Amino acid sequence: MPVNLANSTPLAWDSAGLDADTKAMLDNLQPNILQAHVREHLSVLFFHFADGPDGKRFLHALVPLMKSARKHLEEVRAFDRSGTGGTPYVGVGISKAGYLKLGHATTKFDDNAFKSGLKRRQTTLSDPPVSGWETPYQKEIHAVVLIGDATAEPVAATRKRVLALLPKTAEKVGEETGLGLRNAQGRGIEHFGYIDGRSQPLFLADQVAKEPGKNWTPFFPLSHILVADPLAPEPSQHFGSYLVFRKLEQNVRAFRQAEEHLADSLGLTGADRQLAGAMLVGRFRNGTPLRLHGKPSSDDFPVQNDFSYRDDPGSKCPVSAHIRKTNPRDSRDGGLERVLGVMMARRGQTYGTRTDRPWDDGPLETRPTGGVGLLFMAFNSSLQSQFEFTQQTWADNADFPASGTGHDAVIGQGKREIKVRFPKAWGSDKVGTPQTQIPQTVTMKGGEYFFMPSLAYLKSPDLKSL
Repeated sequence: MPVNLANSTPLAWDSAGLDADTKAMLDNLQPNILQAHVREHLSVLFFHFADGPDGKRFLHALVPLMKSARKHLEEVRAFDRSGTGGTPYVGVGISKAGYLKLGHATTKFDDNAFKSGLKRRQTTLSDPPVSGWETPYQKEIHAVVLIGDATAEPVAATRKRVLALLPKTAEKVGEETGLGLRNAQGRGIEHFGYIDGRSQPLFLADQVAKEPGKNWTPFFPLSHILVADPLAPEPSQHFGSYLVFRKLEQNVRAFRQAEEHLADSLGLTGADRQLAGAMLVGRFRNGTPLRLHGKPSSDDFPVQNDFSYRDDPGSKCPVSAHIRKTNPRDSRDGGLERVLGVMMARRGQTYGTRTDRPWDDGPLETRPTGGVGLLFMAFNSSLQSQFEFTQQTWADNADFPASGTGHDAVIGQGKREIKVRFPKAWGSDKVGTPQTQIPQTVTMKGGEYFFMPSLAYLKSPDLKSL
């Protein structure tokens, strides 16, 4: 029977009663889509093909380096049980221009954003002009290869094997290196110093079982992330996902200055000053959600995710806070995210090295103004309805969810003309005087849209025989 992407229950991928089509889907789906693969060390390689047949042969030759989603899930299970390490992650994405170079018509793809390419969506997304992007991203990118693992050595070895397969008619036009950033407790953070990676949609039964919720349901159906691979031998069994890749540079010093300014304007002193940053992000640096607590929980407290905003008009967590603008979670059953289908599976990684400690309150002059940031990556079943909607209609919209809300305080792009208010204290209905929104501290440096095809497509004889 065809795979039911809209199934209202999580996928029990290891069930003995799994039907043949779902098994075929898992055996031909790339890893890192349904469940994040460890990418503490990450290499991102961008390629341009001068010759289509050579490009096809290169992609086909990568298959022995890749594993299926099922194999990845089995490795995760083995690690959880006995600490057995897995194999490196190798993922392959193809852009619209790449498919055309390979000789495929893109009419079978139903995502208009993908068929346009990221460069042509610059105005829609309030991005910088393409002429201001970093040089590799101004070029025509046909494919991306992602290589990730827990340690550096297997990533380097796999990268070497990938480049050895590259034909003379192809060119590596760019490369990014991701490196995990962790706080003193060993938890993953981003460069502003805040725990990152929470509030993810979950698709698998064993994932959902680990995160039961009374106020927020993290389960989302497969239709949020998978689409039939239109060029695969059996689209009813072979699936892929749209990937958005964006390099986002962070001006850490400017963000920390904004935190200090907000703390001053609200009259916060001592340990209470960290409330200012939490009002911008929606969580304290250690991950404590502002919706639930006015002070950060102890560092050994699990990062909570079981909450919604339906009873908070903004007196606890401001409506302009980053995690609220991009995940309004206005009801236990998923609210706008579930109704509109906009929740993305984020798989980003930090880049850049630092000499300071990102999680502490060190001097502002020690904070970087550039050269560090996030390699933003997210899987979607629709780039237009998920990533672009979230960025344009929520993050960049000063009037979402209500008039005068302001831009997303972290990733919002565009002119910040209106003034905003913040509660004077956590849980207080009294608000401070209107003030200018914090400056834009995240700058998009380039990127592209890709489709992550099924392994069945990459294995197809058409890619090998030309």
